[in-house]
Amino acid sequence: MTMPPIDHVSAALARIAPSRTTAMTDRAIALRAAGHDIISLSVGEPDFPTPDHVKAAAKAALDADDTRYTAVAGTEALRAAAALHFGRDLGLVVPPSQVIVTAGGKQAIFHALAATLDAGDEVLIPAPWWVSYPEIVRYAGAEVVALPTTAAGGYRITPAQLDAAIGPRTRWLLLNSPGNPTGATYGAADLAALGDVLRRHRHVLVMSDDIYAPLRYVPGDHATLAVVCPDLAPRVLTVSGVSKSHAMTGFRIGVAAGPDWLIRAMGKLQSHTSGNACSISQAAAVAAFTGPQDFLRDWCNRFRTRRDRVVAGINAISGLSTPVPDGAFYCMVDATAHMARFGDDEALALHLLDHGVAVVAASAFGGRGGFRISFATDEDRMDRAITRIAEAFG
Repeated sequence: MTMPPIDHVSAALARIAPSRTTAMTDRAIALRAAGHDIISLSVGEPDFPTPDHVKAAAKAALDADDTRYTAVAGTEALRAAAALHFGRDLGLVVPPSQVIVTAGGKQAIFHALAATLDAGDEVLIPAPWWVSYPEIVRYAGAEVVALPTTAAGGYRITPAQLDAAIGPRTRWLLLNSPGNPTGATYGAADLAALGDVLRRHRHVLVMSDDIYAPLRYVPGDHATLAVVCPDLAPRVLTVSGVSKSHAMTGFRIGVAAGPDWLIRAMGKLQSHTSGNACSISQAAAVAAFTGPQDFLRDWCNRFRTRRDRVVAGINAISGLSTPVPDGAFYCMVDATAHMARFGDDEALALHLLDHGVAVVAASAFGGRGGFRISFATDEDRMDRAITRIAEAFG
């Protein structure tokens, strides 16, 4: 019997690729450390400081020696605070027992898919997509079914497109609103129309990734599927957290609300992976959800201003264009006119890095012929980055 080499990795790991967003961010960090002047527009991380009341709660938890294991699904206080958040900010009324706390929203998504997918199952993902969605699906042994969208269509899938894509092996539909990398948002009417399709296909679960819900720039309340179509709620997992809304990316806290059976399944898997999320971070997240929320209005206004500057700056560069995103803090830039020069968008992204700006190629998100910009950085650096991009294409 031939033994595998010592550096053998599993077939599951071999099916996935490293995150290209973090890879570009790591590359920018390394170049900065080597003395290069790099402006990073590659990472989706608010540049605002974590609110003082949140930091105070973390310090208080440390002073109280709140450094022990908690329940795997999260402390009672945080599950209750998360339920408050889902009701107040998303309109989704759920008991704390139907909430699970995870080490970041990414872990909630991973555990939900890993706990429910088998080989041969299919997962429908609108493209462009967040980089980790398809990789998690592939790791679980399931198949990715891309639902392409366009800027002209608001980067939203249509009911007819959804209906045509659903088959007997379809297990999940993943929705992200506002979306990464496009900032696209599904309104209540959009979700109601998709809900009409989903009612005809009772075997399909839906993941509603609402992590960017507090960061919207269009009038009206945020819409989420389990609220717009309450009869579908028993097969919807709604994902949220504090990373984007409260500038707490390093705290690694995500929350998810869904049917009892799914929350229990996710907890079963989590009991053998991370166990509970960090106790100090959980105390901080309680303060984030239950404390003052008025700062969010100012943050949204700042992001809106940055968005408008970026959109105007990009659209003023010959051969580049981007629509106005409805939420989050990303712009998906179309650079199709320049593809003959570069060959592919990865080469284009490296060209911009040579000019001191780190972006992520559209192909990392299931798109093509362009790149994603994060405008979660201060106005001065953003303006200088746009100037460098203009020079790079000059």
